[in-house]
Amino acid sequence: MVATLPIVCYETRPERYRYWQLMFEGPVATLATQAGANGREADIELSDAVQRIRFEHPEVRAVIVTNVRDKVFGTETHAQSRAGLDAFADETRSAIEDASRSSGIRFLAAVNGACIGDVYALALACDEIVLVDDRASLVRMPELRPAGLARLMDRRRVRRDRTDVLRGLLDGMPGSQALAWGLVDELVPPQDFARRVQERAHELAAHGERPHSTRGVPLVPLKKTVKNDAICWGHVALQIDRAARTATLAVSAPTGAQPLDVAGIESAGSHWYPLQMARELDDAVLHLRSNEPAMAMWVLKSRGSAEAVLAMDATLAAHQAHGFVRETIGLLRRTLARLEASAPVTCALIDRGSCFAGTLLELALAADRSDMPALPDDRHAAPKLGLSAMNFGAYPTPGHQSRVHRRFHGNGAAIAAAQANRGAMLDADQARRLGLVSNEAARCRPTPVGAVAQTAAVLMART
Repeated sequence: MVATLPIVCYETRPERYRYWQLMFEGPVATLATQAGANGREADIELSDAVQRIRFEHPEVRAVIVTNVRDKVFGTETHAQSRAGLDAFADETRSAIEDASRSSGIRFLAAVNGACIGDVYALALACDEIVLVDDRASLVRMPELRPAGLARLMDRRRVRRDRTDVLRGLLDGMPGSQALAWGLVDELVPPQDFARRVQERAHELAAHGERPHSTRGVPLVPLKKTVKNDAICWGHVALQIDRAARTATLAVSAPTGAQPLDVAGIESAGSHWYPLQMARELDDAVLHLRSNEPAMAMWVLKSRGSAEAVLAMDATLAAHQAHGFVRETIGLLRRTLARLEASAPVTCALIDRGSCFAGTLLELALAADRSDMPALPDDRHAAPKLGLSAMNFGAYPTPGHQSRVHRRFHGNGAAIAAAQANRGAMLDADQARRLGLVSNEAARCRPTPVGAVAQTAAVLMART
């Protein structure tokens, strides 16, 4: 008998937190955890808290990350208890770094005790680390994972040979030596620790870059219908074919009247199409990655009006300096990056009725392959795709390139040709000539079903 693994749900809210406390005082928020809060639930709560700070609390410009209890900042993590969770933990720490880099929120790790194991990676993700100088505090990292080691070298500028020494110190490194080696930024006596942490947090907040005029937007729970082989959200649908080991993700275009100005966008709040769609797509990607590991191929589809997607992109581009819009674009960027990092093999099916344009075209550009049949016998129903300004830098990959730039390996002529066709709806032959779809798809002109079957046979053979 095969044991059934529990379904992992990534949705939560502050009143349901078990491992973190989230508190606010003016421009400074405090995230306080408990010793031993190193598991999946703790990471889910931490990810949710960072997201809510970004969207619901634009007044926050600095965040203190600390422990409820003194004498210990974290406990050692055992590899067995972390199996399969590394990706989400690293993404959560990257989200903290991104909040600092993209949103101007500074994070201060207030290490009020021994900093042991993988929890030090959380401190490394913060902009600054303050360690209590109580003669018992230390830094110990025998099981620091590769992402943590990369942060140690890239953010802390610790020499590579010293990282190996640090991992071998089973008794840890005392605070004075940790300061000398650059593992922490400041040592503070216990009697001054709380005051100094607050003082430094307000100093960081004073130099924050978040716009003052933005209104907070509450992130309401997502609505979804769950069946055995399907999950439907408002704008995203997931269908599972376990026999074929294939998952199909379909994203719908916006419908009806959409807000065009900041007042309308703020009034729509978490129901504004780009934000709701990004949250739903992110939830679908996380569900697939954690709960459907047997899926060897993800098929990406879209449905609706491409013109509506391009109109949405025009609104995003026009108001991208506004805090709420900027955060929404940032969430779309992170969701697309998570999709690329999570899927085993992906194929975008650009068939009749699809709306791969602008922001939604990023799904096809993120896929391993994109199939676009020409349908010569029914040119009126033939699918088309479109580029917008959002395809040229709004959603950079972790390598800091747009997906168009990455697709053409920086070829200036190819990128310029794509730029020249912004706003135009391109058929299969035009898209193939520009290099935006897989060449074989338009030449062979398979039926939509045949396109997926052919692609699945080729790509799934690699897994």
